[in-house]
Amino acid sequence: MDRLRQRADFLAVANGTRANSAAFVVQRRARDDDGPIRIGFTVSKKNGTATERNRIRRRLRELVKRLDVISMRPHHDYVLVGRRAALTRDFATMLDDLRSALHRLDRQPTKHPN
Repeated sequence: MDRLRQRADFLAVANGTRANSAAFVVQRRARDDDGPIRIGFTVSKKNGTATERNRIRRRLRELVKRLDVISMRPHHDYVLVGRRAALTRDFATMLDDLRSALHRLDRQPTKHPN
């Protein structure tokens, strides 16, 4: 799994499918290449101070580390957009929320890049 780092990649994923959860939003976009799964994390300034945003981001990264890779589709980009509830939500519940969100994304039709 690789990380998304460029703004253009984040913007491209934002046009894909999405699934909401209490602590985060998962966005997904299919790619045409044969590269690995790529994941990005973002938390907007409205979610608190820099320390709180960094804590949300760290919790989201840990969720993805503990998630089985089978839940994610190859040749796709994913972005987790953190919400303030990620600070106080139980970690095990957030892991279940992520699995559920990925399952819901699999049931939605995939938007392919033009």
